[in-house]
Amino acid sequence: MHYAERPLIGISSCLVGQKVRYDGTAKRNSWLVDQFGKHVDYRPICPEMAIGMPTPRPPIRLVGTPDETRVVGVDDPSVDVTERLEDFALNTASELQSVSGYVFMSKSPSCGMERVKLYAASGHADKKGVGAYARVIMASLPNLPCEEEGRLNDPMLRENFVSRVYAYRRWQSLRHQGLVAKELIDFHARHKYMVMAHSQAAYQRLGRLLSNLKGVDLERVASAYEAEFMGALKRRVGRKRHVNALQHIQGYLKTRIDGDDKRELTESIEAYRREEVPLVVPMKLLRHYFRRNPDNYIDRQWYLDPYPESLGLRNAI
Repeated sequence: MHYAERPLIGISSCLVGQKVRYDGTAKRNSWLVDQFGKHVDYRPICPEMAIGMPTPRPPIRLVGTPDETRVVGVDDPSVDVTERLEDFALNTASELQSVSGYVFMSKSPSCGMERVKLYAASGHADKKGVGAYARVIMASLPNLPCEEEGRLNDPMLRENFVSRVYAYRRWQSLRHQGLVAKELIDFHARHKYMVMAHSQAAYQRLGRLLSNLKGVDLERVASAYEAEFMGALKRRVGRKRHVNALQHIQGYLKTRIDGDDKRELTESIEAYRREEVPLVVPMKLLRHYFRRNPDNYIDRQWYLDPYPESLGLRNAI
Protein backbone atom coordinates (compact mmCIF):
# COMPACT_ATOMS: atom_id res chain seq x y z
CA MET A 1 0.00 0.00 0.00
CA HIS A 2 1.18 3.54 -0.71
CA TYR A 3 0.56 6.63 1.42
CA ALA A 4 1.51 9.40 -0.97
CA GLU A 5 -1.00 11.83 0.53
CA ARG A 6 -0.16 13.11 4.00
CA PRO A 7 -3.37 13.66 5.96
CA LEU A 8 -3.88 17.17 7.30
CA ILE A 9 -4.82 17.17 10.98
CA GLY A 10 -6.36 20.00 12.97
CA ILE A 11 -4.76 20.23 16.39
CA SER A 12 -4.79 22.39 19.50
CA SER A 13 -1.75 24.64 19.13
CA CYS A 14 -0.38 23.90 22.59
CA LEU A 15 0.02 20.21 21.65
CA VAL A 16 2.63 21.01 18.99
CA GLY A 17 4.63 23.12 21.42
CA GLN A 18 3.20 26.60 20.95
CA LYS A 19 3.14 28.56 24.21
CA VAL A 20 -0.48 29.64 24.00
CA ARG A 21 -2.03 28.24 27.18
CA TYR A 22 -3.59 30.52 29.77
CA ASP A 23 -0.41 30.34 31.90
CA GLY A 24 1.91 31.01 28.97
CA THR A 25 3.08 27.40 28.62
CA ALA A 26 2.74 24.69 26.00
CA LYS A 27 1.61 21.08 26.35
CA ARG A 28 3.77 19.49 23.64
CA ASN A 29 2.79 15.88 22.97
CA SER A 30 5.85 13.89 21.92
CA TRP A 31 3.95 11.06 20.17
CA LEU A 32 1.87 13.48 18.12
CA VAL A 33 4.84 15.63 17.13
CA ASP A 34 7.73 13.17 16.87
CA GLN A 35 6.01 10.00 15.67
CA PHE A 36 2.62 10.72 14.11
CA GLY A 37 4.02 14.01 12.85
CA LYS A 38 6.36 12.10 10.50
CA HIS A 39 3.33 10.99 8.50
CA VAL A 40 0.84 13.86 8.74
CA ASP A 41 0.75 17.64 8.50
CA TYR A 42 -0.79 19.73 11.26
CA ARG A 43 -2.95 22.81 11.23
CA PRO A 44 -2.50 24.26 14.75
CA ILE A 45 -5.43 26.27 16.11
CA CYS A 46 -5.86 27.96 19.48
CA PRO A 47 -9.42 29.31 19.64
CA GLU A 48 -8.77 31.37 22.76
CA MET A 49 -5.89 33.21 21.11
CA ALA A 50 -7.89 33.46 17.88
CA ILE A 51 -10.68 35.41 19.58
CA GLY A 52 -8.19 37.92 20.93
CA MET A 53 -7.35 36.59 24.38
CA PRO A 54 -3.72 37.19 25.40
CA THR A 55 -1.21 34.75 26.80
CA PRO A 56 -0.79 34.52 29.67
CA ARG A 57 -4.41 35.34 30.47
CA PRO A 58 -6.90 35.01 33.31
CA PRO A 59 -8.33 31.47 33.31
CA ILE A 60 -11.82 30.65 32.07
CA ARG A 61 -14.15 27.78 32.90
CA LEU A 62 -17.47 26.19 31.97
CA VAL A 63 -20.52 27.08 34.06
CA GLY A 64 -24.17 26.08 33.85
CA THR A 65 -25.59 22.74 32.71
CA PRO A 66 -24.73 20.36 29.85
CA ASP A 67 -27.64 21.85 27.90
CA GLU A 68 -26.89 25.48 28.72
CA THR A 69 -23.17 26.04 29.14
CA ARG A 70 -21.34 29.34 29.30
CA VAL A 71 -17.60 30.04 29.22
CA VAL A 72 -16.74 32.70 31.76
CA GLY A 73 -13.77 34.04 33.70
CA VAL A 74 -12.78 32.26 36.89
CA ASP A 75 -11.76 35.45 38.68
CA ASP A 76 -14.25 37.72 36.90
CA PRO A 77 -17.46 35.90 35.90
CA SER A 78 -18.63 38.98 34.00
CA VAL A 79 -16.11 37.99 31.31
CA ASP A 80 -18.14 35.75 28.98
CA VAL A 81 -16.50 34.46 25.78
CA THR A 82 -19.11 31.86 24.85
CA GLU A 83 -20.43 33.47 21.69
CA ARG A 84 -16.98 34.46 20.48
CA LEU A 85 -15.70 30.89 20.79
CA GLU A 86 -18.81 29.47 19.13
CA ASP A 87 -18.69 31.95 16.25
CA PHE A 88 -15.01 31.24 15.69
CA ALA A 89 -15.75 27.50 15.69
CA LEU A 90 -18.50 27.91 13.09
CA ASN A 91 -16.24 29.95 10.83
CA THR A 92 -13.36 27.51 11.30
CA ALA A 93 -15.50 24.44 10.59
CA SER A 94 -16.28 25.82 7.14
CA GLU A 95 -12.53 26.00 6.47
CA LEU A 96 -11.70 22.44 7.58
CA GLN A 97 -13.03 20.54 4.57
CA SER A 98 -9.54 19.25 3.71
CA VAL A 99 -8.74 18.19 7.27
CA SER A 100 -8.82 14.42 7.89
CA GLY A 101 -8.80 14.43 11.69
CA TYR A 102 -8.64 16.66 14.76
CA VAL A 103 -6.81 16.33 18.07
CA PHE A 104 -8.13 18.49 20.90
CA MET A 105 -6.53 19.45 24.21
CA SER A 106 -8.29 17.59 27.02
CA LYS A 107 -9.92 19.29 30.02
CA SER A 108 -9.93 22.65 28.25
CA PRO A 109 -13.08 24.82 28.54
CA SER A 110 -12.65 25.62 24.84
CA CYS A 111 -11.14 22.44 23.38
CA GLY A 112 -12.03 19.54 25.69
CA MET A 113 -14.00 16.80 23.91
CA GLU A 114 -15.60 15.35 27.01
CA ARG A 115 -15.45 15.22 30.82
CA VAL A 116 -14.50 18.89 31.17
CA LYS A 117 -15.27 20.35 34.59
CA LEU A 118 -18.67 22.05 34.48
CA TYR A 119 -19.43 24.32 37.42
CA ALA A 120 -22.92 24.78 38.84
CA ALA A 121 -24.12 27.99 40.46
CA SER A 122 -23.29 26.45 43.84
CA GLY A 123 -19.65 26.16 42.83
CA HIS A 124 -19.79 22.37 42.64
CA ALA A 125 -18.14 20.88 39.54
CA ASP A 126 -18.92 17.65 37.67
CA LYS A 127 -16.96 16.31 34.71
CA LYS A 128 -19.91 16.61 32.36
CA GLY A 129 -18.85 19.49 30.12
CA VAL A 130 -17.63 19.80 26.55
CA GLY A 131 -15.39 22.65 25.43
CA ALA A 132 -17.35 25.38 23.63
CA TYR A 133 -15.13 25.35 20.54
CA ALA A 134 -14.81 21.56 20.33
CA ARG A 135 -18.57 21.06 20.70
CA VAL A 136 -19.34 23.24 17.67
CA ILE A 137 -16.56 21.70 15.56
CA MET A 138 -17.77 18.15 16.28
CA ALA A 139 -21.41 19.08 15.65
CA SER A 140 -20.56 20.85 12.39
CA LEU A 141 -18.30 18.03 11.13
CA PRO A 142 -19.89 14.88 12.60
CA ASN A 143 -17.92 12.45 10.40
CA LEU A 144 -14.50 14.00 11.10
CA PRO A 145 -12.29 11.68 13.23
CA CYS A 146 -11.74 13.51 16.50
CA GLU A 147 -9.80 12.63 19.63
CA GLU A 148 -8.19 14.41 22.52
CA GLU A 149 -4.58 13.98 23.49
CA GLY A 150 -5.25 12.28 26.83
CA ARG A 151 -7.31 9.48 25.29
CA LEU A 152 -4.55 8.81 22.77
CA ASN A 153 -2.51 7.28 25.59
CA ASP A 154 -4.85 4.27 25.28
CA PRO A 155 -3.29 2.00 22.59
CA MET A 156 -6.69 0.86 21.30
CA LEU A 157 -8.06 4.40 21.02
CA ARG A 158 -4.83 5.57 19.38
CA GLU A 159 -4.94 2.81 16.77
CA ASN A 160 -8.64 3.43 16.15
CA PHE A 161 -8.11 7.16 15.65
CA VAL A 162 -5.22 6.73 13.21
CA SER A 163 -7.14 4.08 11.27
CA ARG A 164 -10.11 6.45 10.98
CA VAL A 165 -7.90 9.33 9.86
CA TYR A 166 -6.46 7.33 6.96
CA ALA A 167 -9.85 5.88 6.02
CA TYR A 168 -11.35 9.37 5.98
CA ARG A 169 -8.44 10.66 3.89
CA ARG A 170 -9.15 7.93 1.33
CA TRP A 171 -12.82 8.87 1.35
CA GLN A 172 -11.99 12.54 0.86
CA SER A 173 -9.76 11.62 -2.11
CA LEU A 174 -12.61 9.63 -3.63
CA ARG A 175 -14.98 12.58 -3.28
CA HIS A 176 -12.40 15.01 -4.65
CA GLN A 177 -11.98 12.92 -7.81
CA GLY A 178 -15.72 13.10 -8.48
CA LEU A 179 -18.42 10.59 -7.66
CA VAL A 180 -18.50 7.57 -9.95
CA ALA A 181 -20.56 4.51 -9.07
CA LYS A 182 -17.76 2.10 -10.02
CA GLU A 183 -15.27 3.87 -7.74
CA LEU A 184 -17.74 3.94 -4.86
CA ILE A 185 -18.26 0.20 -5.17
CA ASP A 186 -14.50 -0.37 -5.35
CA PHE A 187 -13.98 1.74 -2.19
CA HIS A 188 -16.56 -0.41 -0.41
CA ALA A 189 -14.93 -3.65 -1.56
CA ARG A 190 -11.46 -2.58 -0.46
CA HIS A 191 -12.73 -1.74 3.05
CA LYS A 192 -14.74 -4.95 3.47
CA TYR A 193 -12.75 -6.58 6.26
CA MET A 194 -11.95 -3.30 7.96
CA VAL A 195 -15.64 -2.46 8.31
CA MET A 196 -16.62 -6.06 9.13
CA ALA A 197 -14.15 -6.06 12.03
CA HIS A 198 -15.98 -3.06 13.47
CA SER A 199 -19.53 -4.14 12.62
CA GLN A 200 -20.84 -6.79 10.25
CA ALA A 201 -24.29 -5.19 10.45
CA ALA A 202 -22.84 -1.85 9.31
CA TYR A 203 -21.10 -3.56 6.40
CA GLN A 204 -24.40 -5.08 5.33
CA ARG A 205 -26.16 -1.71 5.57
CA LEU A 206 -23.42 -0.10 3.50
CA GLY A 207 -23.79 -2.85 0.91
CA ARG A 208 -27.51 -2.22 0.64
CA LEU A 209 -26.83 1.48 0.01
CA LEU A 210 -24.78 0.51 -3.02
CA SER A 211 -26.93 -2.39 -4.21
CA ASN A 212 -28.56 -0.44 -7.05
CA LEU A 213 -26.92 2.77 -8.19
CA LYS A 214 -28.59 3.10 -11.58
CA GLY A 215 -30.52 6.34 -11.85
CA VAL A 216 -30.05 7.31 -8.19
CA ASP A 217 -28.70 10.54 -6.73
CA LEU A 218 -25.06 9.55 -6.08
CA GLU A 219 -24.52 12.60 -3.90
CA ARG A 220 -27.30 11.52 -1.56
CA VAL A 221 -26.00 7.93 -1.50
CA ALA A 222 -22.44 9.12 -0.80
CA SER A 223 -23.57 11.31 2.09
CA ALA A 224 -25.44 8.41 3.67
CA TYR A 225 -22.51 6.09 3.01
CA GLU A 226 -20.01 8.47 4.64
CA ALA A 227 -22.07 8.79 7.82
CA GLU A 228 -22.55 5.02 8.12
CA PHE A 229 -18.94 4.23 7.21
CA MET A 230 -17.32 6.66 9.64
CA GLY A 231 -19.85 5.80 12.35
CA ALA A 232 -18.94 2.12 12.05
CA LEU A 233 -15.23 2.83 12.31
CA LYS A 234 -15.75 4.62 15.64
CA ARG A 235 -16.59 1.30 17.28
CA ARG A 236 -13.73 -0.36 19.10
CA VAL A 237 -12.59 -3.67 17.67
CA GLY A 238 -11.97 -6.32 20.32
CA ARG A 239 -9.96 -9.50 19.84
CA LYS A 240 -12.99 -11.59 18.96
CA ARG A 241 -13.85 -9.38 15.99
CA HIS A 242 -10.24 -9.21 14.81
CA VAL A 243 -10.01 -13.00 15.04
CA ASN A 244 -13.14 -13.33 12.91
CA ALA A 245 -11.70 -11.03 10.23
CA LEU A 246 -8.33 -12.82 10.30
CA GLN A 247 -10.00 -16.20 9.90
CA HIS A 248 -12.05 -14.97 6.94
CA ILE A 249 -8.88 -13.74 5.25
CA GLN A 250 -7.06 -16.97 6.13
CA GLY A 251 -9.71 -18.81 4.14
CA TYR A 252 -8.27 -17.38 0.90
CA LEU A 253 -5.10 -19.41 1.58
CA LYS A 254 -6.70 -22.79 2.24
CA THR A 255 -5.73 -24.26 -1.14
CA ARG A 256 -2.46 -22.34 -1.47
CA ILE A 257 -0.39 -23.27 1.59
CA ASP A 258 0.52 -26.66 3.01
CA GLY A 259 -0.58 -28.23 6.27
CA ASP A 260 2.38 -27.00 8.32
CA ASP A 261 1.87 -23.42 7.19
CA LYS A 262 -1.85 -23.63 7.91
CA ARG A 263 -1.14 -24.85 11.43
CA GLU A 264 1.40 -22.08 11.99
CA LEU A 265 -1.06 -19.43 10.85
CA THR A 266 -3.94 -20.91 12.83
CA GLU A 267 -1.82 -21.08 15.98
CA SER A 268 -0.73 -17.48 15.48
CA ILE A 269 -4.37 -16.33 15.33
CA GLU A 270 -5.24 -18.46 18.36
CA ALA A 271 -2.28 -17.03 20.30
CA TYR A 272 -3.67 -13.58 19.56
CA ARG A 273 -7.10 -14.70 20.75
CA ARG A 274 -5.52 -15.94 24.02
CA GLU A 275 -3.85 -12.51 24.48
CA GLU A 276 -0.39 -14.08 24.24
CA VAL A 277 0.73 -11.97 21.26
CA PRO A 278 -0.32 -8.60 19.81
CA LEU A 279 -2.31 -8.20 16.61
CA VAL A 280 0.82 -7.46 14.57
CA VAL A 281 1.95 -11.11 14.86
CA PRO A 282 -0.85 -12.85 12.89
CA MET A 283 -1.07 -9.81 10.59
CA LYS A 284 2.58 -10.13 9.58
CA LEU A 285 2.22 -13.86 9.03
CA LEU A 286 -0.81 -13.33 6.81
CA ARG A 287 1.03 -10.73 4.75
CA HIS A 288 4.00 -13.10 4.46
CA TYR A 289 1.85 -15.88 3.02
CA PHE A 290 0.04 -13.54 0.65
CA ARG A 291 3.36 -12.22 -0.65
CA ARG A 292 4.22 -15.81 -1.54
CA ASN A 293 0.69 -16.56 -2.76
CA PRO A 294 -0.74 -13.31 -4.14
CA ASP A 295 -4.49 -12.78 -4.26
CA ASN A 296 -5.72 -9.71 -6.11
CA TYR A 297 -8.72 -9.22 -3.83
CA ILE A 298 -6.87 -9.59 -0.53
CA ASP A 299 -3.91 -7.53 -1.76
CA ARG A 300 -6.30 -4.58 -2.06
CA GLN A 301 -7.81 -4.91 1.42
CA TRP A 302 -7.03 -1.87 3.56
CA TYR A 303 -7.60 -3.92 6.72
CA LEU A 304 -4.14 -5.48 6.34
CA ASP A 305 -2.35 -2.12 5.88
CA PRO A 306 -4.66 0.67 7.07
CA TYR A 307 -1.84 3.19 7.78
CA PRO A 308 1.98 3.31 7.66
CA GLU A 309 3.33 0.21 9.40
CA SER A 310 6.20 2.17 10.92
CA LEU A 311 3.74 3.73 13.39
CA GLY A 312 3.76 0.33 15.15
CA LEU A 313 0.24 0.72 16.47
CA ARG A 314 -0.69 -2.96 16.18
CA ASN A 315 2.27 -3.89 18.36
CA ALA A 316 0.28 -2.72 21.39
CA ILE A 317 -3.22 -4.13 20.80
